[in-house]
Amino acid sequence: MAIRLIVAAFAMVALVSSLAYASDPSPLQDFCVAVNDSKASVFVNGKICKNPNMVTADDFFFSGLNKPGNTSNALGSRVTPVTVNQLFGLNTLGISLARIDFAPYGLNPPHTHPRATEIIVVVEGTLYVGFVTSNPADPNMKNKLFTKTLYPGDVFVFPEGLIHFQFNVGKSNAVAFAGLSSQNPGVITIASAVFGSKPPISADVLTRAFQVDKNVIKYLQGQFWGDNNY
Repeated sequence: MAIRLIVAAFAMVALVSSLAYASDPSPLQDFCVAVNDSKASVFVNGKICKNPNMVTADDFFFSGLNKPGNTSNALGSRVTPVTVNQLFGLNTLGISLARIDFAPYGLNPPHTHPRATEIIVVVEGTLYVGFVTSNPADPNMKNKLFTKTLYPGDVFVFPEGLIHFQFNVGKSNAVAFAGLSSQNPGVITIASAVFGSKPPISADVLTRAFQVDKNVIKYLQGQFWGDNNY
């Protein structure tokens, strides 16, 4: 199983490499290993570079994707990301990776990546996945949902910025690896962003937007909106 996971991770990196420059600009040097944010004295669109003379192999190394994520949360899933925040050597390279673990019937809830296309490969279990298109040009049409049931070895792509999800429809654990076309793809989980923002969005706004009773909105805003990220 461990070998399969490692092979899947490398395959995902290869698959996403063709998408890597869709969002992030091409680098103008061999690498730009990120400096830890806590040590940075300036802000840039990304992260500032470590002195190349101080770069080591460890700056390009991450260990642990062979280990299952803890899915004992309300969603029954866990995302273990490997973005520039975990692996500083990814800075400016326009690529990142994640492992997603699912308990039986676990859900990676509807969310978006504002800066990246995502491609996943299932290595264990059965996932029901899908994404929703943006507002159609024809006002008489609705946002279209594309879904597919995936089995080990199956691959699916979620276009950049579109709302998507993965749901374990099996009775056993499931594992998938995801490649993303940005070193810092970002994630906006729809429910927690809308109902769990700080400070909260006005209940009047959400009541009008969702066309429900204000008590429903207050109930949702009162929930604990944790996430499933590492």
